[in-house]
Amino acid sequence: VASGGHTELIEVIEWGRYRLLGATRDDAAGEAFDKVAKLLRLGWPGGPVVDRLAAQGRPDAVSFPRAWLDVEKGNLDVSFSGLKTAVKQYVEQDDGWAGGNPRDGFVEDVCASFQAALVDVLVAKLEAAARRVGAERILLSGGVACNSALRARAEALGLRLRVEVAFPKPALCADNAVMIGTAGLARLAAGESDGMRLSALANLDEFPAFAEPPTRKGPAADRAIPPTQRRSG
Repeated sequence: VASGGHTELIEVIEWGRYRLLGATRDDAAGEAFDKVAKLLRLGWPGGPVVDRLAAQGRPDAVSFPRAWLDVEKGNLDVSFSGLKTAVKQYVEQDDGWAGGNPRDGFVEDVCASFQAALVDVLVAKLEAAARRVGAERILLSGGVACNSALRARAEALGLRLRVEVAFPKPALCADNAVMIGTAGLARLAAGESDGMRLSALANLDEFPAFAEPPTRKGPAADRAIPPTQRRSG
């Protein structure tokens, strides 16, 4: 799951049974796209416009950092705050940008180099997770699953690992009724239901079962997700 609010690697054991393998320690992937787009005055949401401009730039133009977080030791967490800060410093220290006259291709190169760094990390963690659990298929979801570079790299990973790779069409990557309806249908088929007296709640963050967990300092490996704490998005 890679979106503006979540970046998580989740093993789907079966419908209704999930295991959290890794998650972001700070910014979600989509949040990083939005912040870089705001820095470059590209508007919101940032993902689509950064993706479009990245196709016109050079991914190796700027050597932005990759936070691997000991992936070789099995750590599946991700962190994008350092990458976001590096982009900010690079842009603000550029004389042309500061003077209001950036060189031709400056924004495109920044977008391409930023996107390459972020996708490199996501795909490395995805590969490590798939190998760990012996995945038969990989599913990308969330708004960042629209990203063309991530889709292409995930498909290449699937060919290399000989596993199926799937992702929704772009219109269904972000929050939508189809996603919620499908989850509800699966629960109904499993015999789960709520009575007609169930109250509506406008903000799930107000409900204790959906409260954010305490800040974590260690790896996110192998954490089970209780049924009452599963979130979409």
